[in-house]
Amino acid sequence: MQQEYIKLIFGLKLKQIRNDKNLSLFGLSKISGLSKSYLNEIEKGKKYPKPDKIAILSETLDVPYDQMVSLKLDKNLAPIGELLQSRILKEIPLDLFGIKESTLIDIVANAPVKVNAFISTIIEIAQHYNFSRESFFLASVRSFQEANNNYFDDLEHQVLKFAKAYHINLHRPLTSQELEEILIEEYGYQITNNELSNYEALGNLRSVFIPNTNTLLLADEIDEAQRTFIYAKEIAYNFLGINNRLYTFPWIKFETFDQVINNFYASYFAGALIIPKNELTSQLETIFKKKTFNERLFLKTVEAFNASPESFYQRLTNILPKAFNIQNLFFLRFTYKAGDTKFHLKKELHLSHQHSPHANETNEHYCRRWVSLNVLKDISRSKKPHEFEIQISNYESDNTKYLVLSSATKDPFKENHYRSISVGLLINKQLERKINFLSDSKIKTQNVGVTCERCAIKDCKVRQAPAVILDKTAKNKKIERIVEELNAKYNS
Repeated sequence: MQQEYIKLIFGLKLKQIRNDKNLSLFGLSKISGLSKSYLNEIEKGKKYPKPDKIAILSETLDVPYDQMVSLKLDKNLAPIGELLQSRILKEIPLDLFGIKESTLIDIVANAPVKVNAFISTIIEIAQHYNFSRESFFLASVRSFQEANNNYFDDLEHQVLKFAKAYHINLHRPLTSQELEEILIEEYGYQITNNELSNYEALGNLRSVFIPNTNTLLLADEIDEAQRTFIYAKEIAYNFLGINNRLYTFPWIKFETFDQVINNFYASYFAGALIIPKNELTSQLETIFKKKTFNERLFLKTVEAFNASPESFYQRLTNILPKAFNIQNLFFLRFTYKAGDTKFHLKKELHLSHQHSPHANETNEHYCRRWVSLNVLKDISRSKKPHEFEIQISNYESDNTKYLVLSSATKDPFKENHYRSISVGLLINKQLERKINFLSDSKIKTQNVGVTCERCAIKDCKVRQAPAVILDKTAKNKKIERIVEELNAKYNS
């Protein structure tokens, strides 16, 4: 067992025994003859006392020596022991969020009963919603992105450094051929294009990397934009010196949190390399200055880079907060099978706060008035490679409006499957100053809800289910109001 764990457990037990006997650190120091600073170091898990010092504490506190040194914890401290032994504190780099491990342990130790209840609640919720270890890791990365407004200056600088070192012209679209040459010549890659198609079970895997031979296996179905992104991620792993990485795209499973965060870093680097910040910022400024929304110009901007619509929209979530100070935004990725009644929210990001459109795991029906869903239905009926729509979504219940841009494309790996990518910007005074076309009368405004079960819109022609949650809430409020009236009536 790790020495560090033994020290922490002893310190927690000593602190609990001292508190149970209503002793301050000063008081324990006075009656034991051990210095206050020494006792403080023990309780924080920084020092483990020698046997003679343990004997003094045992006699002073009237606790058997064997009980003092035992690693067995009572029910109040048991969840702390489980937390320390679970390795979760080692797997999650708390320093990313400015948290010290000792600080977290201190919080737990100061209110063990309450924290025990909190941890048990979280575990129960996780089990109820089938919240996997991977889901927890991914949620942590999203929180990390949101805490940094999804912009990472050090990675942006690394992209510029790479471009300079390898004479990459960031003023024109990057090609997969340029990156393939670097992977082969600089990093000794072998690239095979026809192996993955031999294995039906691999499904929608785009690539597999074999580290021992530096072999990159690619799926036949990938297009030029996907190939460029995969190459850019491989370059990121090498140029940034990342060894603890994932070997498939998309991922199959994560072993450690480091793999999750490194996957994010590599993806961010790839997006920043393919869609350079200065080029995108300049084109967005042109679009935003116009009095009316120019769809042709926007789509031309999407197509100006050798990137998929998803990569482009992801890159918007980096650039809008940094270059335009537009931080109230969300990103959504939906998937849909033609003819199905279900829409699946597979990826989401919310900057500043949790915006109205967000994932639910309660089998409720997402609002069919969302532009994100409309473009999916449109592309499933049409032969177009790309469907685009813009909408102002008005959430009457929240008194909020969003400018939502949404694109849908076919999934090249699944027959009759489609995906939509959306970015929504909260409409407020700041956005009105940044974007001139917000008052364009041609942009459709639509009253929307979050799910049908919670929606107050009357006579909705696309409603999939009655507003049962909303009705239940209204009923409970009515009961509360009547009880208050009865209290007032019979208390006077």
